[in-house]
Amino acid sequence: MNKNILVAYFSASGVTAKAAKSLAGAFGAALYEIKPQQPYSKADLNWTDRQSRTSVEMKDPACRPAIDGKVQNMAQYDVIFVGFPIWWYVAPAIINTFLESYDLAGKTVIPFATSGGSPMGKTNERLAPSCPGAVLLDGKVLNGRHSAAQLEAWVKELKI
Repeated sequence: MNKNILVAYFSASGVTAKAAKSLAGAFGAALYEIKPQQPYSKADLNWTDRQSRTSVEMKDPACRPAIDGKVQNMAQYDVIFVGFPIWWYVAPAIINTFLESYDLAGKTVIPFATSGGSPMGKTNERLAPSCPGAVLLDGKVLNGRHSAAQLEAWVKELKI
């Protein structure tokens, strides 16, 4: 694979960070953590509380939580894997913030997620408007441990 690859991820509890590091390691890709400007507390992440920060954010399709920092020289990357935990069957709103922060036209964007049992759901449907001009491929839930060979096989299926 001759393309410059970035693995960007948001991890609320560390699970997605592990998947992102495995993916980046399998391809020698650059790794970037998407950090919220205001970190999420345990109470913020309580999905059973309708008033928790994440519940409120996910009910509002226009919500775009602020991010702390930016990828330096995003133009150098052709392929961007973007990872996150599944929240309410979609990517957290901070992923839309991330994608909308860059001109991704002509790039390939591939979501990957971690989940306690939910599939990707309507993730691509919700992410597509945030990366106009990019090729948005179907993503994959990466729960558990994946060998470099398994990750390479998945990417080979993507034909990037």
